[in-house]
Amino acid sequence: MSVALGVIDASVGETPAEANLRRELDADITVFKLIEGEFPPSKSASEWEFDGIIISGSQTSVYDDYDWIHEATEWVRRVHHVGIPILGICWGHQFLAQALGGRVVDMGEYELGYEQIRRLGDDPLFEGLAEEFTSFETHSDRVAELPPGATTLARNNYGVQAFRVGSTYGVQFHPEYDRETAVWVTERKDLPDERIHSVLDGITDESVEAARESKTIFENFRGLVETHQPIQQI
Repeated sequence: MSVALGVIDASVGETPAEANLRRELDADITVFKLIEGEFPPSKSASEWEFDGIIISGSQTSVYDDYDWIHEATEWVRRVHHVGIPILGICWGHQFLAQALGGRVVDMGEYELGYEQIRRLGDDPLFEGLAEEFTSFETHSDRVAELPPGATTLARNNYGVQAFRVGSTYGVQFHPEYDRETAVWVTERKDLPDERIHSVLDGITDESVEAARESKTIFENFRGLVETHQPIQQI
């Protein structure tokens, strides 16, 4: 079955975001650049072309006062309301939480590098993943309060790492990252040299291989999209 996914690229400037998602997603992909005000059309079900939506990471904060964030908030509420499957990654995870009634705050510190994440309970998105798994993290904001009706699916010492509300999912970590992206992102952080070198030292063959398990999430999301009922209205 061919699956059509709309990828909302929230990154700013030239980044590996689009290339990483195209590599990992076994689907027909159409990319929309969020900071340019691009969204899939959502006027009616007859114009809707996508089986699911992916929202990427970004260098911004979801609480920044940008017009495109406000516009995206209204748009994603409509998409969520009709039950179209959505997966938000890092910024996308925080954006979905905030848009649907949760709260995102500045942590006052950075989670950066390959980290351990603890899965809570069972959910189709995490099928096949160990109770504890590894993935790359890069964020200084976190979801402090979940949206009404949401369930926490994963946590670590920095807080909520994944949640679900209806057919909408958010994951704080980056299952799409490869080794090159992990290095690229780390080297561009405005952090003390000692911290940067420490994170770079942790980007080893072993950690990169361990993080491959988290990529299962993309296959699982595709499975959820394939079994989802067609929308009737939007």
